[in-house]
Amino acid sequence: MPLKGAFIFIAPQGDPEVHKSVIDTGDVILTTVGVNSYEKAVETAKKLADEGVSAIELCGGFGNKGTFMVSEAVKGKSVVGAIRFDIHPGLGNKSGDEFF
Repeated sequence: MPLKGAFIFIAPQGDPEVHKSVIDTGDVILTTVGVNSYEKAVETAKKLADEGVSAIELCGGFGNKGTFMVSEAVKGKSVVGAIRFDIHPGLGNKSGDEFF
């Protein structure tokens, strides 16, 4: 049975219905999804966990608050990891916590 994983990135125009892709290598099924807010990330992560995604990685645009929110939302269903930037170059060298 393949590992189901996901990568969620955050961007001001991110729309999980539009900005989504799936890569299936046979051993791993990786879903990438773009969202535009922490709230949409929580909603998306819950949906992915309910679909059997057991590992979710968050992009560096998620600050501490956003990472915590997603982790709590899928607790017991999926593990959450995060790429860490104190400031993110794609967000004007600020944390996502300042925007989302």
